[in-house]
Amino acid sequence: MQLVTERLSLTRLKPEDWQLFHRVHTDETTMRYISAVPQLADIRQRFSDRLAPWQPTSFHMLCMAIRLKESGEDIGMIGANAEWAPYRQAEVGYTLLKTHFGKGYGSEALAVFADYLQNECEFHKLKAQVVEGNWASRRVLEKNGFQLEGTLRDNYLLRGEWVNDWVFGRLKSDR
Repeated sequence: MQLVTERLSLTRLKPEDWQLFHRVHTDETTMRYISAVPQLADIRQRFSDRLAPWQPTSFHMLCMAIRLKESGEDIGMIGANAEWAPYRQAEVGYTLLKTHFGKGYGSEALAVFADYLQNECEFHKLKAQVVEGNWASRRVLEKNGFQLEGTLRDNYLLRGEWVNDWVFGRLKSDR
């Protein structure tokens, strides 16, 4: 599976994407709002889990590598955890390598990915949780029609500190 935009190519995660996966999960700046940098064994397990075949009713994450279309350079990843039955919802998440922050790639990747999930996979609702204060990620979601639905207080333990999460949603009918 491949999704293409003007500047990007998104492809299902493959074994040869290990270096990208490892780089994303070991970069402190990239992981700032996600988690502490995981142990290597945890990163390997997550990678292995994401290589399994995926369909909308799967219980594991769809994970895609994001690359610059022209050069093929790895720039990040995007994914979705499905909650098909009975909700037909999916939670989306994305992360870019720090050298590619602020260039509009996250918004561009989410646009094609969200449209794929709602139009091709027929998800009724897409959700996203963002650590309060991650304004860049919030802008990416809002540019793509996600609406703030609320704040979950002390919802996530991030590097030993409880943080609030913003909750966003986008209905298929919103587009």
